[in-house]
Amino acid sequence: MCKTKTCFYIFNPQHITIMELEPQPPQISDTNQNTITCKECGAKLTFAPGSLSLKCEYCGAVNEIKINEEARAEAIKENDYMTALENLSDDQIEEVHTVKCNCCGAETTFDNNVVSSNCDFCGSPIAIEQKSTAKMIKPKAILPFVVTERNSHEEFKKWINGMWFAPSALKKFANEQRISGIYLPYWTYDANTVTDYTGRRGDDYKTEEQYTDSQGQTKTRTVTHTNWRKAYGQVRNSFDDIFVVGSKSLPYRYLDNLEPWNLKDLVPYDEKFLTGFKTETYSVDLKAGFQDAQKKMQNTIDESIKDDIGGDHQEITTKSIKYNDITYKHILLPVWMSTYRFNGKAYRFIINGQSGKVSGERPYSAIKMTLLILAIVAIITALVLILR
Repeated sequence: MCKTKTCFYIFNPQHITIMELEPQPPQISDTNQNTITCKECGAKLTFAPGSLSLKCEYCGAVNEIKINEEARAEAIKENDYMTALENLSDDQIEEVHTVKCNCCGAETTFDNNVVSSNCDFCGSPIAIEQKSTAKMIKPKAILPFVVTERNSHEEFKKWINGMWFAPSALKKFANEQRISGIYLPYWTYDANTVTDYTGRRGDDYKTEEQYTDSQGQTKTRTVTHTNWRKAYGQVRNSFDDIFVVGSKSLPYRYLDNLEPWNLKDLVPYDEKFLTGFKTETYSVDLKAGFQDAQKKMQNTIDESIKDDIGGDHQEITTKSIKYNDITYKHILLPVWMSTYRFNGKAYRFIINGQSGKVSGERPYSAIKMTLLILAIVAIITALVLILR
């Protein structure tokens, strides 16, 4: 990132060209979602991950982001799910301006001065002028970036350099790759469940029996049998902060690998934390998000039923689940992401912007894998010849 010069980045799938211009005196501009100005000179400020202030690179003034503890408590407070479905108040709704990628469908925000760009989720060109406006549920809390851009780029290079069977050209490619900071929309859900079930309990018992072996000798062996009987009952479960990503732009398996998130560090939603970053708006709404949360609850409920049935074996025949005291939060979580195209195919690399945990997709070298297989076959063949 340039500190003393204005940089223009020209990006293509193989390299990044950086053109530098001498810095110009800052111009005072209106503050918008991604632009916060210095209190002293009016220069545009960018949030520095890991801090609670924005330092002006022109005049050196420190613009502190003050966290009000009462506001923090309000921001992390759970919201009633049923009330939100029936009637949301005006202060819970905001109007957002986004740009939608025609290839993958991701909707993100951009600075007003950006005229062209590539989608961070799939790498496709985006027509910035085709902006749209939508009314969305406001995020009440945000988890600020802790991992810096430099650290994220180092993690990206380590990840690629540590790949087995990766194409050799990929390591050089990693040094030139662009990484973007994005806040992803998440829902968290709490619920208390009551589940009535029917099923079967299996209890093992052993018996001794005689048999004749292949040599005609009579021998005794122990045989395990299972005695099955009907089972029924009721179990209760309490769920806290079930994470559901509000985006369809990335495969869930990669985002799930980024967990856990430490929500104790949540702060009230403040545009100052967004400066220098993009924000994706949710495409999975509140109701659809809870349906995803219910799926995540199933394994825990099933395990509770099996524990309640007891015995050596359990079968669940039917279950009826009631969800009570449902609450939710809409929050923004930080990720560093790079979408890179290698040999014509797009791959995604994602870093948890709080913990630095890495997840993503990778290419394989068919030549290296073929050589390994041939080497293994050669070793096995040599051993066979030696042992003959």
